[in-house]
Amino acid sequence: MVLIVNTTPDTSVTAEIAKYTADAGLDAKIIEAAGLKISHCIGCNHCWLKTPGECTIKDDYEMILKEIIHADQMWVISDTALGFIDHKGKNIYDRIMPILTMYLKFKGGQMRHVMRYDQRTDLGLIFRGDPDRQFLDRWIRRAALNVDSRPLGVFSTGEIKEAVSCMC
Repeated sequence: MVLIVNTTPDTSVTAEIAKYTADAGLDAKIIEAAGLKISHCIGCNHCWLKTPGECTIKDDYEMILKEIIHADQMWVISDTALGFIDHKGKNIYDRIMPILTMYLKFKGGQMRHVMRYDQRTDLGLIFRGDPDRQFLDRWIRRAALNVDSRPLGVFSTGEIKEAVSCMC
């Protein structure tokens, strides 16, 4: 299943994605998150220590996290600010911490968290605006590495067809 989380108010982007994924016969779930209450990670580590696998913040992200656990891919659609994704898009990636454990292992010469679940969710990004694309590409590769998955790429909203071609 491909999970698409749209943090922008522009639903025409997800309508276009829905059309292309349907044409390709892909199982896609779209969550319009622009109006949802999704707080930032507060770094309390409760999802590792006190409530393993469950975020202590009770907001609308909980339903997204439940979908991430079962998704083969997650694509976030985000506005940009200061050359990067905006706070709404960043919150989606930052709050993924409950799928990790506090335990560490060496992988490829780097320390990595041990994953809580067997399922790996590959990560992709679709942006609106004018970010530093090279930086975003490097960032999504590092974000995917941190959750033991594959980076799927960084695409602008003008490249929806190209992004959908990277969806499984």
